[in-house]
This record gives sequence, C-alpha cells and structure tokens, in this order.
Amino acid sequence: MTSPALNPDAFGDDNDRAGPTDPPGNGIDLEAAVSAVFADGGTLSHMAAGFVPRAAQTAMALAVAQTIAGTSATGDGVLVAEAGTGVGKTFAYLVPALLSGERVLVSTATKTLQDQLFGRDLPRLIAALGLPVRTALLKGRASYLCLHRLQTARDGPGAGDRFAMASLARVERWAQTTRSGDLAEMPGLDERSPVIPLVTSTRENCLGAQCPQYRACHVNLARREALAADLVVVNHHLFFADLAVRESGMAELLPTVRVAVFDEAHQLNETGVQFLGRVLSTGQLLDLAQDLLALGLAQARGLADWNGLAGGVERAARDLRLLVGRAPAGNKLRWTDGAPQGVDARQWAPQLSAVAATLQACAAPLEMMSEIGPDFVRMAERAASMADRAVLFATDCDPANVRWIDVGQQLRLVESPLDIAQAVQNQLLGPERAAPTRYVFTSATLGADDRLSWFTEPCGLGGARIERFGSPFDHARQSAMYVPRDLPLPADPGHPLAVARLAADAVERLGGRTLVLTTSLRALRVIGEHLQEVFAGQGGVEALVQGERPKRVLMERFRQGSADGGRGCVLVASASFWEGVDVPGEALQLVVIDKLPFPSPGDPLVEARARRLEAQGRSPFNDYYVPEAAVTLKQGAGRLIRSETDSGVLAVCDARLVTMGYGRRLLAALPAMRRLADAGEFQAALDALTTASTTGRPCP
Repeated sequence: MTSPALNPDAFGDDNDRAGPTDPPGNGIDLEAAVSAVFADGGTLSHMAAGFVPRAAQTAMALAVAQTIAGTSATGDGVLVAEAGTGVGKTFAYLVPALLSGERVLVSTATKTLQDQLFGRDLPRLIAALGLPVRTALLKGRASYLCLHRLQTARDGPGAGDRFAMASLARVERWAQTTRSGDLAEMPGLDERSPVIPLVTSTRENCLGAQCPQYRACHVNLARREALAADLVVVNHHLFFADLAVRESGMAELLPTVRVAVFDEAHQLNETGVQFLGRVLSTGQLLDLAQDLLALGLAQARGLADWNGLAGGVERAARDLRLLVGRAPAGNKLRWTDGAPQGVDARQWAPQLSAVAATLQACAAPLEMMSEIGPDFVRMAERAASMADRAVLFATDCDPANVRWIDVGQQLRLVESPLDIAQAVQNQLLGPERAAPTRYVFTSATLGADDRLSWFTEPCGLGGARIERFGSPFDHARQSAMYVPRDLPLPADPGHPLAVARLAADAVERLGGRTLVLTTSLRALRVIGEHLQEVFAGQGGVEALVQGERPKRVLMERFRQGSADGGRGCVLVASASFWEGVDVPGEALQLVVIDKLPFPSPGDPLVEARARRLEAQGRSPFNDYYVPEAAVTLKQGAGRLIRSETDSGVLAVCDARLVTMGYGRRLLAALPAMRRLADAGEFQAALDALTTASTTGRPCP
C-alpha cells in the first residue's frame, strides 16, 4: 500500500507553489502523511535499522505539520518547540517540511551543522521518502574561494613569504577541481589558516557585478542554486547578516520560501545582536591599509602616495589602540557616555575624528581612479563606509542600544541592540514582510519555564505556539549528580584549584572519560595546567585543554579516548564546548562543571539588559541572571547522556546549587538525575563506571 507521504507530485514548478495562506502544495493530509512516516513499520523504520517510534518525536512532527498546514489553533503560523536530547528533532521537522510541498529554508547554528544536515541527514531522508527534492547549501561569502582574490594574492604583500606561497599553491591546485568552491571541502586546510583571508572576499572588498570573475564566482553560483532549490540550508550568521545589510542573496530567496525552520534556535538572539549592530575595529583599518597599498602599487603606481595613505590609516589605528592603554585582553570596556571607561574623553572624540578624516582622505584619490578598474570603486566605498562608522561612534549612542569596546590585540568598537525582538517583529513577522509565513524555532534548550520566556521574550515570539517535548532518556537510571559541599565557594581564589584536584582524582579513577567545563578563562588555565601536570609522563591519561589545538582536532582525539589502544582523555574547555559537543558511549562518562554559569555582571551588554529590567520594575537577578544560568547549566549537563545506552555522573562544584533558594529553580531545569549524597557515593559511582562495559547498565 502506498503511503500518501510518498506522493511524487509533492513538488511542482516554482509558479505552482502554494501561497502563504494556502494548504500544503501537494494537497495531501499532511498530518496523516507524517504519522504514517513515523509509525511502527513506516518509512523511517525501513530507513534505519533499530528504529523505534518515539512518542515525543511523532508529537513534535505533528506540531510542525499543523504549523505548516495552518491547522494549529494557536501561534499564527509560528511554533517554538523545545525538544530534549534524544527526541530526534531533525527528522521531526524535516519530514513534515519535505512532505508539505512548500519551498523550505532551514537555518542552523554553525557551518559544521550545516554540512552535517546537508551532507548526511537530508540525503538519507529524501532517498527514504522517495521525493524529487532539489536541495542547496548556502553559506556566507567568507566560506567560498574568491577567484579574483586568488589571482591577486600572488602579487600581494605576502608574495615573498615562502609558507604563504606554498599554501596558495595548494589552494590553486584545489581550485582547478572544485565545483562548489566551499573551502570546507579542501583537504587539510586548517580553519585558522592565514591564507583564507587572502583567497576569500568580504562584503567590503567584493567587487560584485564588476568583478572580472563574476560569471564563474562560487558565491553567485551557490546563490543561483539556492534560488532554484526546494530546500535550502543556511546558517544563523548568514540569515542575520542579510537582515542587517540585505546583500547576501537571502533578499531574493526569502520571498519565495514558505516554511523557515531555525534549528539550534537558542543561539538566535546572541547571533542576531552581533549582526544587527555596528562594528569598527582596528583590525578592519589595518586590513584596509594593507589592501589599499597592494592595490595602489599593483595597478596605479605613481598616481598617488599609496605608502603615505596606507601609513596614515595604520597610524590612526595604532593611535586609537594606544589611547585605550594596557587594558587586559578579553576585557569589555563600558561606554555609557562620551568615552569608554578609563579613556580620556578629551582625546577620544578627536581621535575618532582623526580616523574618519584619514579614511576620507583615502576615499578621494580612489574615487578619482574609478575608471582604472572596479577594485578602486569598491575600495573607495569601503573607506567611506568606515569613515561613516567612525563619525557614528564619535556621537552619542542610540538610547535603545548599548555601546562597548572589546579589548585585545585589536580594538572592536561595538554598538548593538539589546535583543532581536524588534527586528523579528518588524522584519519577519510584520504585516509587510517579504519572508516566510510559517516559522519553526527549535532547540534542546530554550528556557526553564512553560512559556520558554528565556527564548521567546528577547526574540519577540510571545505570541507563538509553545511546545516542550521531553527527552526519552531515563536519566534517573542512566545518570547521577554530585554537588560537593566541602569545596571553597566560587568567590574564593582557591576554588579553581580545588575543582582541579577533585577532577584529577575522578579522572584517575575513570582512566579519562571526563569533560571539565569552566565558566572563565582563569579557571580554564588553572584546572588545565593542574591536570596536565598531574598526568604528564604517566602514559595513562592525556589532558587536553581548549586553545592548544583546533576544536575539531580536540574533539576527534577526545572521542577516540582509549579505543584502539589509545590513552584515555580528560578535556578542559569553556565557552562553545558547553553546547554542540556530542560524545555518546564510554568516551565520556563524567562531566565536571566548575561553578554555576551566571552571566558576568561586568559585561556591558549584561549590565544594559539588567538596567532595562530595573526600569520596568522587574528583578534583574530573578528575571535575567537566574534564567540565563539555568539554560547554560542545562546545556552543559546535556553533554553527559547522548543515547539510551549511555551512563555517567555530573559533578557541579558549586554548593550554592543546593544551599541557596534560587538553586531550586536551577535544579528544576536539569534532568531528573539520582543525587549522590557525599564523596563516598561519588567515588563509588565512578568506580562502578570503570567495570568492563558499563554501557547500557544503570548508573550506580
């Protein structure tokens, strides 16, 4: 019997696609079709060996189907779905989206997740469903080889560098065979390679239609494929970059899309804030000076004082950096009035004006030489745009925004909105929007209350349909949690070392298999150094520390663990490792969290959000700090149990979790793990995990 889910006519020509208020384009009963796919003996059971219908996965798929079909009683075409680890949310949204016959946009958090979705999940599912679906992958221009930049790189300032020339030669050989130009496909190219900026374009230096390589441009080819596809996979950065500048190609794509799914949606607000703001950095100024000198000497030598112009921009950047002084790298300086904290206001505005004047002085000769070639036109526009931003930062900040400076080897001057609520309401959900009419926002962690207000409030989605689909894992059987009460409080300078000692003892008992998540770079350094010192030369455990190798390399080594005769591993990490780390099996059986992950009160963006809540008569601690900590803690704890057969222990080294009143709210956000009462029970649980093949057994 043929299921209605497998109707090959689901995808017609572009002109036949359903409109925003029409039923699914193939006329089928979408909910019935989805139910058939997820049923016992349905399409998915034949696709994957060992597939077992999961009630939560089917329920989520039906909710997505109702949103797409317009049969949901609430939400007005917008669904926010929290799907716990193990629900299978990817197929839960892909199946109804594919069966609907609509043109679909799927946005993920990272380029790595994009590649996984496009290269693995989608092909398998489309083949199983038997649908004639055309898919496309679209990334930002910095992900694609720029043929024009590749041609000019050999004549640039780095042409005398033998290492750079060897790397360029490898890129040139690969350029002869690649079809997509996606640098992620180039074997052995480190994502941090200094050759990448030389062979990719940015919004500022792209020549657009004036480029001599325009017809062969990989970015434009990717955009054309996206416009012709039934389903397009993008990432959040590209999506919000387009909302900000409307030039990434999404402006043409979005009006033709009728369903948009945002996976890993918990990152949307912070990603959107980053792209909807304004940034001027000394790094941008130095890059401009380098490109200006290379262009002038290569194509217009003697027609202007290129050395003098480039040198002026470099001096302006250097003087701006020196004005801030020796602020520690990684700091964010408040900027609530005329100048950032600690900076002489009498010098700050004049220096910004000097930056603007220097950039304007570069733009003038570039404009005069526009007839030489399009590079000069684009360079003039780039200098003028930076000058405008320097003028902006010399004036008062928009009251609705917050302004600060990121300090490092470079300075980043930033002004951003506090959240994306207004942008979502105006540009996505507004009545005049040229964008999808059905939205699905999903992630494993979107909040700690029934309305998922941690996510919906800053994203302007208060009117959406809210659904929560719990994890199918038996956390009470598979995992346990330990909160040591005898450690120093986190405010004590000795706390990181105490955590390191606890972790070292646990790692020795387990033979590795441990992930230590820290909330600060200081704790990362102290704990990492201690573990490396303890296990150096022992040959039994390898201590890995974030920053010493690329993330991809660290994760490959950690997943390997002691398999194939290797050494067990402990990985000490912070920031991005709190989420998106998937290590099922025995390679990870202990997660140690150094302290409760409250937002830094000294962060200017955090301060501004707290002030706004105070002005509204609300409690910043209860309404912002605690929900932020709950979501981050839930994300960190979620690294432990990744499949039905995993088992392990979570150690949260912060007694406030069980001694303070707000600890109950944080505990409620975590899975229902069994509690270990003291150090003896903790050690016994670890010892039990070291027995041969504990996989599939209850956590002791």
